[in-house]
Amino acid sequence: MPVSIPQQCEATAADASFGSDLVLLVIGDDPAGTFTVPELPAAAGTRIRIRTARNLTEAGRLLTDDVDCVLLDLALPTGSETRAAALGAGDAAGPDELAALRHVLRIAPRHAVLALTAEDDAELAAEAVRVGAQDYLCRDDLDGRLLSRAIRYAVARKRADVAQRRLTESTLRAQENARLERGLLPTPLLEGSDLRFAARYRPGRSRALLGGDFYDTVRTPDGTVHAMIGDVCGHGPDEAALGVELRIAWRALTLAGLCGDDLLSTLQEVLEHERESEEIFATLCTVDIAPDGRRAGLCLAGHPAPLIARQGRAAHLLPYEDGGPALGLLPHARWPRRQVDLGGTWSLMMYTDGLIEGRVGPTGTQRLGQDGMVAMINRQLAEGLTGEELLDAAVTQVRELNGGELTDDVAVLLLDRDQDRLHRAPEGDRSRSVARSRP
Repeated sequence: MPVSIPQQCEATAADASFGSDLVLLVIGDDPAGTFTVPELPAAAGTRIRIRTARNLTEAGRLLTDDVDCVLLDLALPTGSETRAAALGAGDAAGPDELAALRHVLRIAPRHAVLALTAEDDAELAAEAVRVGAQDYLCRDDLDGRLLSRAIRYAVARKRADVAQRRLTESTLRAQENARLERGLLPTPLLEGSDLRFAARYRPGRSRALLGGDFYDTVRTPDGTVHAMIGDVCGHGPDEAALGVELRIAWRALTLAGLCGDDLLSTLQEVLEHERESEEIFATLCTVDIAPDGRRAGLCLAGHPAPLIARQGRAAHLLPYEDGGPALGLLPHARWPRRQVDLGGTWSLMMYTDGLIEGRVGPTGTQRLGQDGMVAMINRQLAEGLTGEELLDAAVTQVRELNGGELTDDVAVLLLDRDQDRLHRAPEGDRSRSVARSRP
């Protein structure tokens, strides 16, 4: 029976979550004679505006971003091209009656879809929902209030489905990023060394595992233990990626036999080729510890000097007067290598400036600084803290002094050698004395 669809109908106020108009696109062979949507009395609810399309081609033109819901008459005739397009989109083969629905779902993936069927097509209606429609309506039982409710519920379900899918995709991406970042964190190569190793790493970026800070430790075949720690300026993912590149380059160059100025000059070339702008630079501290563990070479490239604690003496900073500039600041720069006597029993702590730039004091206007860090570490050493416990206590106290999370990346690396322990330990146990710690 020929009836007309008014261009708008008023929904009830049952669902207050829709504060603006909803747009319904009706697709049918004869929208003026398929079903009736009587006008509803004005209410405080959402107004539904209706558009009509007589075929899928016309529907494609009317399917704009402001459309919220599509009402598709499954009795709509479909040509061979439409059926081929629907099946060619990767859908499983199905009855021809659903070819139009498959086509609509393909061109309107973000829209809610309602299927309109005859009352005796319950099986087809259920199949339509299984294929992807949010709901179905029977043509013979349709009235305005039922349609209004179905539209609003279908839109709400579609929005919930889209939100859930985005949340799932975001969770999967976060998990994949976490696995990737964990794989990029260094594993110390200290097999055969009598040094113990510990490290702590805390990126400044929220929900990240990597920041612009980087560190590494390797033992070369001659028995020398090489350690480094560095900091790329900035805190974003680009800086984190550059830090990983510099760390991997440092390890490769170290294992290839480079050390001191030759190594840092080559690293500067890597930085200059890989950075996105000439303003990007990186600070670096490298230490190479002799096989007997009593001497070390120190190079500083604009980086804070390491802290050393020797048996029976207060911890203090290693000399830093002979350091060179940060990598990437000056072309053809040089980085002198300074010889340092370590002694028999010692602990060497290397760190990035995130550890010393946290705020302290009642007003929070002062920085902890290197002097404050040295005093803090000496207090913790006096309490008998060593190794991982010492690093945990240091990072925790810096955060407490700052009054909350630090905004800068923090990396801390600790190498120590206990001469008395080595003398007590059987020869076979010395190669197993390295404590491997991952952040």
